[in-house]
Amino acid sequence: MLTTDSRIGSIPVHLVYEEGFEDWRGSLSGPVRSWLMANGFKGERSRVVLIPATNGDVSAVALGLGRRGMPESFSCWLATGLPDRLPEGHYHLAQSLAVPAATQFAFGWLYGQYRFERYRRPVPAKSLVLQVPEGVDLAEVQRLCAAAFLARDLVNTPANDMTPQALADAASGIAQKFGCRHRVVVGDELLAEKFPAVHAVGRASAVAPRLVDFEWGDASQPKVTLLGKGVCFDSGGLDIKPGASMLLMKKDMGGAAAVLGLAQAIMEAKLPIRLRVIVPAVENAISGNAFRPGDVIATRKGLSVEIGNTDAEGRLILCDGLALADEEKPDLLIDMATLTGAARVALGPELPALFSNDDAAAAELVRIGLAESDPLWHMPLWAGYDDELSSKIADMNNVSSSGFSGAITAALFLKRFVNEARTWLHIDLYSWNSKDRPGRPVGAEAQCIRALYTFLKARYAN
Repeated sequence: MLTTDSRIGSIPVHLVYEEGFEDWRGSLSGPVRSWLMANGFKGERSRVVLIPATNGDVSAVALGLGRRGMPESFSCWLATGLPDRLPEGHYHLAQSLAVPAATQFAFGWLYGQYRFERYRRPVPAKSLVLQVPEGVDLAEVQRLCAAAFLARDLVNTPANDMTPQALADAASGIAQKFGCRHRVVVGDELLAEKFPAVHAVGRASAVAPRLVDFEWGDASQPKVTLLGKGVCFDSGGLDIKPGASMLLMKKDMGGAAAVLGLAQAIMEAKLPIRLRVIVPAVENAISGNAFRPGDVIATRKGLSVEIGNTDAEGRLILCDGLALADEEKPDLLIDMATLTGAARVALGPELPALFSNDDAAAAELVRIGLAESDPLWHMPLWAGYDDELSSKIADMNNVSSSGFSGAITAALFLKRFVNEARTWLHIDLYSWNSKDRPGRPVGAEAQCIRALYTFLKARYAN
């Protein structure tokens, strides 16, 4: 919890760099210096020491920041582990921070208190309150945490409950909350409404595929469209995945989850844009009417696609969504998708891959992402690989003819469906923490929401 109320007896949290440790320790009393020595604390990154009072209560907290100038030497992730390590109480920062750093700390404090307890007996939450540091926009921090928590809840929910209908219902609920104009196209209606690729991917599931489309804001404002991949479970289709590769496939709707969290934050902040959100929601299942390797399917844009692999389904539902979005020539079109394993091989789980037709916009988003501890990495739309998507019987194949550059060729596939948008950003993300860290347990991660929100705010609201 965060509060603007100060309190007598609030426990100070000291932030200590390794280089400043000796000077800081010298300012303390002898018993405290001895306590720090006994605990071996020297300001190491993420180390926490509780400093006791004479009665045994906690009188202060020391949090190590590591060496100055380290990558992410001050980020929200330093604070996320504190809620699990501290006893109940009211806390405040012992020193003043610049507003960006103070905001990172406040966000991390709140973010670290996330719990997903839908399927187990909940553990009583500790009362941990941080006095908001001076200059921090409390409403903004709470807004972005709520957006991240929404995305994490959606991704953490298993596929038996997070069906295409459930994902569409979640999107519709957000649309209704903010009074959006919205529609949901379901099942065979997708064919009548010219979304044949979405229908082809999702038709084998017991839960019909669907597409949610909602709009918010003044039509006179710049048009910003968000598109999220909503594959609620990916078996791989008839090109079935090995069992081990299916274990995390409930997270294959992570792009849609991030888009919905971002949309919620945009609308709560009332950013001056005309927002459109498109979420194709499907399950890539196996049954007698599943689409097959070698099939040729139609798309909204009119391009035919030969299916080289049914496990490359995300780009198929995205291409119909991109074609729909591109028709109204938005100022900015952003798609987010857990699209390729190749992006993870290249950049790992913590660094989403960014592709764009606008290098200046991509560079600005990368800069903002680093500042917000929500990083991305700009990858090339290398035209030399475009011919690897060729087909002898259709306009294109959905996979490359080579085993190389999978993230790039997937982005090049999508690029063929974007002609009119002024700026297009494609983000290939992971949406998952694969290892336990303080305040960042194994499970869903809300990647790119803060970076994109700050980017949109800077682009349109300042």
